[in-house]
Parts: sequence; C-alpha cells; structure tokens
Amino acid sequence: MVVMVMPDFSKEFDHTKVDPKWYAFWEEIGAFRADPELSSEPFSMVIPPPNVTGSLHIGHALNQTLPDIVARWQRMRGRNVLWLPGTDHAGIATQNVVEKQLSSEGKSRHDLGREKFESRVWEWVKTSHGVITGQMRKLGSSVDWSRERFTLDETLSRAVRRVFVSLYHEGLIYRDKYIVNWCPRCRTALSDLEVDHQETQGSLYHIVYPCVNGDQRVTVATTRPETMFGDTGVAVNPNDSRYQALVGERVRLPIVGRELQIVADDFVDPAFGTGAVKVTPAHDLNDFQLGLRHNLPQVMVIDEDGRMTSEAGPYAGKDRFEVRTELVAKLESDGLLVKTEDHFHAIGRCQRCSNVVEPLVSTQWFVKVKPLADAAIAAVKDGRIRFVPENWEKTYFEWMENIHDWCISRQLWWGHRIPAWYCDECSATIVAEKTPEACVCGGALRQDKDVLDTWFSSGLWPFSTMGWPGKSSDFARFYPTDLMITAFDIIFFWVARMIMFGLKFTGDVPFRDVYITSIVRDSHGQKMSKSRGNVVNPLDVMDEIGADAFRFTLAALASPGMDISLSQGRLTGYRQFVNKIWNASRFVLMNLDGIQKRPIMPSWNALGLIDRWILHRVNQLSSELDASLCTYRFDVAADRLYHFFWHEYADWYLEFVKQNIEQGAQGRDSTLAVLVEVHDRLMRMLHPFMPFITEEVWQKIPRCLGDGQTITLAKFPAQNDDWHDEKAVSEVAVLQDVIATIRTARAERGVPPSKRLKVIIEGANVGQRALIADQINHVRRLARLETLEFSENVPHSPDTVRRVVRDFQIHMPLVGIVNREEEKARVLKELGRIEKQKLSIDKRLANSRFLERADPKVVAETRVQSKKLSLEQERYKSIFQEMGL
Repeated sequence: MVVMVMPDFSKEFDHTKVDPKWYAFWEEIGAFRADPELSSEPFSMVIPPPNVTGSLHIGHALNQTLPDIVARWQRMRGRNVLWLPGTDHAGIATQNVVEKQLSSEGKSRHDLGREKFESRVWEWVKTSHGVITGQMRKLGSSVDWSRERFTLDETLSRAVRRVFVSLYHEGLIYRDKYIVNWCPRCRTALSDLEVDHQETQGSLYHIVYPCVNGDQRVTVATTRPETMFGDTGVAVNPNDSRYQALVGERVRLPIVGRELQIVADDFVDPAFGTGAVKVTPAHDLNDFQLGLRHNLPQVMVIDEDGRMTSEAGPYAGKDRFEVRTELVAKLESDGLLVKTEDHFHAIGRCQRCSNVVEPLVSTQWFVKVKPLADAAIAAVKDGRIRFVPENWEKTYFEWMENIHDWCISRQLWWGHRIPAWYCDECSATIVAEKTPEACVCGGALRQDKDVLDTWFSSGLWPFSTMGWPGKSSDFARFYPTDLMITAFDIIFFWVARMIMFGLKFTGDVPFRDVYITSIVRDSHGQKMSKSRGNVVNPLDVMDEIGADAFRFTLAALASPGMDISLSQGRLTGYRQFVNKIWNASRFVLMNLDGIQKRPIMPSWNALGLIDRWILHRVNQLSSELDASLCTYRFDVAADRLYHFFWHEYADWYLEFVKQNIEQGAQGRDSTLAVLVEVHDRLMRMLHPFMPFITEEVWQKIPRCLGDGQTITLAKFPAQNDDWHDEKAVSEVAVLQDVIATIRTARAERGVPPSKRLKVIIEGANVGQRALIADQINHVRRLARLETLEFSENVPHSPDTVRRVVRDFQIHMPLVGIVNREEEKARVLKELGRIEKQKLSIDKRLANSRFLERADPKVVAETRVQSKKLSLEQERYKSIFQEMGL
C-alpha cells in the first residue's frame, strides 16, 4: 500500500486557492499530454479556436466544459486522449481592434504602412492571447498545451497555401468580378454567412419613371431610392397584363435623364409594390443576375466607403443615407414621388460592426463549393459523420444542397495573404505556394493585397493542426478526430467547411460525431444581450462560486435540443452541492485521521447489509454514467451524480455508518474500508464534471498502489461483477421507507427533535420483522426513537399517528409529547395561510388578461404553484382529520 500523510483539511472549500494550485500541478506533470507512441486506443478532439481578440463568454464556457468532461472521462478510461487547443487570428475582428487603438492616437493603418501595421497587431495578439488562455485554465480545460496552435502559425499557413494552390489548379478557386456583400465600415467583402439579416421597419417609395415615347409613365416601387442612379433597366413580369404592351419600350431615369429599357422577367412578383421594379445590377444580387440575363450594364453608384460616386450627379460624394433623404424630398417637389408607405423588410448588417452592408460589384476570389459539398453531404447521409441531436442533420442538408460559391477574399491586412502574383508586363497571374522571383516574361510581380477569409484557414483546423501537409505521428495517430462540440450558429461557417476540406485533402472525415450545443439564455428564457443587460459573465460567476459549481450547472442543464435557462438559483444550488461534497469529504477524512494506508476491503460475504447496498449502488452508478456520457447526455449524468451523492450517499449511507465508525465500535475497520472505497469512486466519477474539488479531496484519501500522481490519470470506476446484491437494495429500501415515514410524521405533528418516540409496527411479515429487528439500531438512531416494538391489533387513538408503509402500519403514540390544542391551532394557522395564498394565485389564473398578456412561462409557473398549494392544503386537512378534530 502507498503511505499517505494526512494534510490539513479546512472547514471551508476555498476555490480561489484550490483551483489555480491544481491546474498548475496538472500542467507541471504533463497530465493532459497525448503520446502518439502509446498503444492505448486514441481519442482526439480539436477545440473550436476562440478568437484571439476575445474573452471567455458563456458560449465558450459551455463549448469548453462539455468536451472537457468527455476528455477527462476518456482519459480516466485509459484512452490516449488528445484535446488540441488553439486560437483563431480573427481577421476582421482583430484588425478592427487595433485600428480603433490607432484611431485613438490620431492615426490610421495607412499612416503605419502594411508591414508596421502587421507588427503592431502581432504585439497586441501576444497580450490578448494570454488573456483567453488564462481564462481557459480558470475553467479547467484539460487541453494539451504542448500542442497549442494559432491559425497564423507557419505550419498552418503552409497548409493554407497548399489548399489554395491545389484548388486553384483544379479550377475550384477562381477570380472574377461578381456582386458581393461589402461592409463600408470594415472596408471588406463579406460572405453571406457574415451578414445578419434583421427585420426592420422601413419605407416603400413609389417613384414615377416617364416613358421616352408618349405620355405614359411607369411607377416603380423601391426600398432604396438612392440606388436609382445605378438603374440600367426596369423589369416587369411577362404575364402581367398591365405592362405587356410596354415591354421593350424605354423610360427616362429621373434627375440624370438616362434612358432605361423595360424588360420582362419571371423573377418579378406582380404583387409586390406596383409590379414594376427598378433594376440596379451593381447594387443588388437579384438585380445582378437579372441584368446578366438581359445584358444590362452595371453602373456602380455607391463606393466602398458608402458614398455616392460621380454617377449620382449632384449627389456625388455624399453619404448614401443622407442622399436618400434629400432625393425623396427632390422627387416629391418634382411631382415624381407618388407615395411612401411603411414596409417591413430584412436589412443586411455586418456581423462585426453592425453597419448596413452594401452589395457591390467587385473583383474577388471564390471557391466553387458544389463539388466539395456533394461529398460532404454523402458523409453525413451514409453515417460516417453523426449529428447529435440528429435533427441538425436536416439543417445541414438544407444549406449544403442549396450552397453558393464562397467569396474567400477579404480587403484586410491581417490574415493569410492570398498566394497570387500579377505581372503588369504580360498580365499573367501566378498562384504558387512559394513566392516566385519573377514572371516567365521577366516582368516584375506584385502580390495580391487581399487576405483570405478567416473561415478558410479554420476550415483546415482538424488536420492542419496535426502537421498536414507534412507527415506527422500526430496526424497518423489522432486523425480523424472523434468528436466536435460546437454551437449551432457555426454549422455552416465552420463545421460544413471542415467536412468539405477534410474529405477533399485527407480522404477522410475530420470527426465522427458533431454535438451541437444549446443556446444559453437567462432565467426567463431570454437570449442574453448587452442591450437587455442580462449577460452573464462566466469569469464573474467563477470568481463567486468557483469553476466546479459553474461547470456542473452547465452540464446539468445541457439537455440536447433544449435551450439552457441559466438562473442564479441553479448556480447557487450547485455551489451548495460543492459544499455538500466538501463536508462529506471532511467527515470521511476526519475519521481516517492517523490512518496512513488504504484500509483492506473485506470479502463480500463478510460485509453487512448497508455495505453491500452502497457497493451495489455505486457500482450501478458508474455503469449509468458510462452509458450517459457515451450518448452525450451530460444532463442525465450530472443528475444521477447529484442525486446519488446527496440523497443516497450523504443523506443515507453516511448517516447509516456514523454509529459503526465510532471508536471501538464492532466492524469499524470493515466500515472504514468500504467508506474509503465508495468515496474514492465518487470522487473519480465526479472528477470530469468537478475537476478541482475532486483532486483536492482525492489527494487526501489513502491511495491504492498504482493510482499515480493525480486523479485526472486515475482509473474511472469500472464494473465489479462481484458487487451485485438486489436483495440488499430492496431491504435497505424498506428501512428507508420506515425511517422517512417516521421523520415526516414527526415534522407534520410538530414533534420536537429532542423527543424520542415509542413506535409500534403492526402487520409486518416475518421477513420484514427480521430485517427491521436486525437493523434496529439504525432505525432507532435515524428516526430518533426510544423503543421500537412489533405488535398486532394496535387500537386506534386520536393521540396516535398511524401511517401505512408498504403492507404494514406504523403507530406513533404522541400522548404527553404533543399538545393537541396547540397542534390544532398550528394546523389551522397553516391552513389559513395556504388558503389565503391559494386564493390570490387562483384569482390571477381566473383573470383572462393575465392569461393573455403574461409570459407563458410565468403562467405555467403560477399553475404549478397553485397545484402545490392544493396538495399542501390536502395534507394539512388530512392531519386535522387524523387528530380527530
């Protein structure tokens, strides 16, 4: 046996001292380090890399807690676990942060130049990186820090260049002039996924376009009158009888006088507005495609800063929204504005800065996604990749089957620069992994100024982080990974692209399972936002209650497919659970004081009923946890741990054994051996959820030979086939029913805790009598009894409480213990309180205005409260009746 010295064990669990101490210890001994040379079965994950700009938010906390539970559990099961960490360079977000810093200094990136600006960003990244990784350590994320990656690391950059060049030479990456989403604030193109479409109350303007020939006029309806200077046509539906005679005619554009052709196109909805729409190919995606079909010119009227170009005539140089106001007033004074009506429509905004996005025709780089998407769809359909919950597969398929080419170029300075060079002499384009010295014609080359979309590099994350395109032992051993846990809102941004790139460049899927986490909402089910003031900062929560309680709360609430409502009550409740674990551990360890070796477990046949019961139950618990975690039911596993530890182990088992472990008590050594074994197993089972407190406790328990330095590398409790005794479970259940019934009756009838009762059991069969008699010391002590007798035909009396337990009765005479008149007054007072409270609640439920206007959750909670009061009311009425009053 391993000798253990008993350290001090304080009364209070101080997470501020315990948590950092053990995380530093784990790092020091390399507890989380994977080894590709180990023969044990590998298990691998890559972390969804948080932006290097950020700090830990509630989504990060959830998306790191759940995989950490899996990583720690699999590590304890003997798997060779690699959980690979890293951060993302976050192109737009990071550049914005540094540009704001420069702006506060009265400078811009152009004042510094590209090279010095990039150096400035690197300096800032070093500081920010330490913030986010420090927060991960605070949460307890058991990642392999020796393998930490950054999306701009040289090895990852090499992978990015390899993929870009390969796809380019296959014709799957191309450069073309096309309409893109443009952010005038960030001054870069955005993919469709980087645009938030927000329903907004706007206006629909009806504007007259006079026909060139004759006196006829066409009225068009538009939400964006400022783009009319870029109109190159007017479109109507070919089946719209109102306009069929005008197709092919020309109208004159107000203000500038340009002539526009009227074209017929099935895209036009005759029911929208007037049925005639202006066509602005350079500033609307649908108009762009319509213009291509009808060979209409593209006139750019809004520039990259959101200001009007020279094509806008007198409005050139003005802000687009300023022009809208002025233009509407001008059209109205000229008699060309028929009317303005309210119109609810979606407006695209940049995800990063919330500025209104401007569709612009621009020369950009694109990926032909469809050929890659087909293989990615097949991988999910044939089961090589599984979504959990399964319903997310439908969402994935809907997007992948309607996918568009992906704009991958960004007009930024921070990121992976596009590996393309242009020759001004012969107009050649050279795409290569290494920088070419010169064009074949001898001309000088200039590299493309743009960088790649951040999601391009992060799409390679599962294999680029493991050394691809080189050969590495990590890639050979740990790819494909087993599990990806991430949020639903990046299924398209990231998950789909990892699948496409993984299949294309490694020939295999990047992961086997994708677990989609829920949205964390506030206690009222509202989405957290700064504007609502309901954002929960996980760092503040961990400062207050510790990482263990916070992690356990997230796990307990993580029901697949259901949003998480995070309330202070749940957080406080699980903080109390941490205290319960600590206090139970103190009881165990105080009774081990002076014992330096692990007590030897007796044979199964030598164990008493209580010991056989708890060993059976704790053995069963480990099996239940394995089953829950194998199916990612973190909530079920947490619930079982909570209820077992609190309600079976602490409330019952520890109370049962207190008498046995008193100094000199018979069987004390046997009881201590079982107590240590069970507590050790519970610490191991709790460890994936609560790593810090369990390490602190486990280090103080006398260990078995081979346990190692840390609980995180200790074995997760396995099934012991010898620990099976259903009979012990059923017999202890009888004892629990008897004790609980007596305790409840004492509370209901106001029996003081100091008073010991005389109890008579009537009608018990031979087996039940033998069981209770054998365990009578436990029953007497826990139910606070003076005597317990067995009898038949016990006479009824209003001063005797009678309760039915299973198929026998328990009689508790209260003469001289409880004053009937005082008890009557107490019961009547409680009934009055309940009736008054219930009357108020039922009045609310009878109010139709409350039912219609109140939050449905509030209504449901009110109904539950009413039902609880009804049950309480019936209970007191029953007590009143039992007293013969």
